[in-house]
Amino acid sequence: MNDKKPTTSLSRRRMALGLGGAAVAVAAPPLAGSAAAATWPDRTVTIVVPFAAGGSADVYGRILAQKLTAMFHHPFIVEDKPGAASIIGSQFVATSRPNGYTLLIISNTHTVNETLFPHKPYKLLKNFEPIAPINSSDLVLVTRPTLGVKTLGELIALAKKEPGKLTFASSGPGTPYHMAGELFKVMAGINIVHVPFKGSSQARIDVMSGQVDMMFDATTTMKGFIASGKVTGIATTGLTQSKVLPNLPPMASAGVPGYQAVIWLGLVAPKGTPVAIVDKLNHALETIMKDPALQATWAEQGAVPVFMTPAKFTTFIEGDIAKWAKVVKKAGLKPRD
Repeated sequence: MNDKKPTTSLSRRRMALGLGGAAVAVAAPPLAGSAAAATWPDRTVTIVVPFAAGGSADVYGRILAQKLTAMFHHPFIVEDKPGAASIIGSQFVATSRPNGYTLLIISNTHTVNETLFPHKPYKLLKNFEPIAPINSSDLVLVTRPTLGVKTLGELIALAKKEPGKLTFASSGPGTPYHMAGELFKVMAGINIVHVPFKGSSQARIDVMSGQVDMMFDATTTMKGFIASGKVTGIATTGLTQSKVLPNLPPMASAGVPGYQAVIWLGLVAPKGTPVAIVDKLNHALETIMKDPALQATWAEQGAVPVFMTPAKFTTFIEGDIAKWAKVVKKAGLKPRD
């Protein structure tokens, strides 16, 4: 399953991502805050999703776009720009005019990428203005049925008995599914081997067919497969019991104390976007996230609406970058170009 943070500068470096490097150009200066906010939006606003269509960022991005369209009476549309572990779409927004008309959906893939892809052509908290988080969702750890384990304790015992033999699938390096597995390795003191795929669909198929031993996945996606016996549900990744899979224990209480790995989504704008526009969007998201109907619908999907001010969201992002930097280091993951 491409964007920035708050600062005020008269010019920025514009970099176009390529296979071998980046080209530099000068970006347009930001609009005057008061003048821009007075008329914003007066045309279509594009929300870029730097992940594949159909994923959680795309789904919730489109819900958000519908809500914002209704509130501001101008179209908010979603444009998917996947590729390069979210870097292609994120860079597109990073180099867009900071006028409030191009926004970016980010996730914890972005905070992981700060360490895993140190040479990417932007920095999350240097090149983007955090607006607000959107929601967070627990994951679930599942295994192939033929692995012969039913509990987290049994799985950990097997992994310790056969170090380096068990495998876990993910939708790609740096994704929440991947990093949930790396965190599991570090906190449980086990050695399991990462098998990356280009998307979660094939990863799921290979776990169900027994080609890969386990994976972390979305609770709503895996609920039906667990019920049908195509995979074995082991534990969920939130700190409290999952409402989607209430029969499975949280990993934190089933053998890995303190374990927590969720997918969270948020909205950011290019650096230099007027504060007045950022605040307008932040207040709009606050109203949306507090809607009881939306909260009830998302609860059924395993998602919890989250709201923070831009300042608190910035602090949250800083903490998440630090958290995953430690995991990357402890897991021995090598930074990628």
